[in-house]
Amino acid sequence: MTQIEQLLKYQEEDSKLLKIEREAVSSEEYKNYSQSKSFLNKAPEKLEAMDAKAREIETDLQKISKKYEEIAETLKEFENLDDLVGEGADIAFYKKNATQLQEKLKSLKAEINALSKTIKNADEEYKALKKKTIAVQKQYAEFTAVYKEYKTNKLAEMEAIKKELEKLAKDIPTEVFKRYENKRSERIFPIICAVAGDRCSKCGMELSIAGKEKIAQGEVTECENCHRFLYKE
Repeated sequence: MTQIEQLLKYQEEDSKLLKIEREAVSSEEYKNYSQSKSFLNKAPEKLEAMDAKAREIETDLQKISKKYEEIAETLKEFENLDDLVGEGADIAFYKKNATQLQEKLKSLKAEINALSKTIKNADEEYKALKKKTIAVQKQYAEFTAVYKEYKTNKLAEMEAIKKELEKLAKDIPTEVFKRYENKRSERIFPIICAVAGDRCSKCGMELSIAGKEKIAQGEVTECENCHRFLYKE
């Protein structure tokens, strides 16, 4: 059996393994398991960030509320405006100050309302995330069990194929097999394919003169573009 034939036989069996690997990754069992795991890994950080943001907003609210109370207290001084006028005070000056303070109070009140609404929304969002986290924790236990069973069944299939691959690998030169494994790890598949004329049937790159000579002699050569093994049928 030539090197090409050995590689083709190995690749045929390897394609079965690759198919199972791809099916496993795209399966509902894996998706449910993976998504729930990813959510639970990120949830604590999100909850902490939301809690920290809520505390920050609460601090801002307390500062603004204090400022509001101080201005409201100052504004009380203008309740005796008639007495001040009677004592010869400038009515225009006091009215101007009172108006400015009232506008400031109005502005602060709007800020307080906005922050209160933000805190309420943040609290509802936090509770919703907390509730979802608890629900996903329960689902994760179920998904993990289902995926474990699915994986166990697939592993049995994969082990059978791997044993056959080990037998076939013994007939492939070490240097060539290492190159095959490297390409496999780079997700290049199929790794070996026929040429169409003097071109790679996968990417269309024409073989170099040296490549044409090697392939004519039945040697293993590589496409200079996609780096697959090439052979002539």
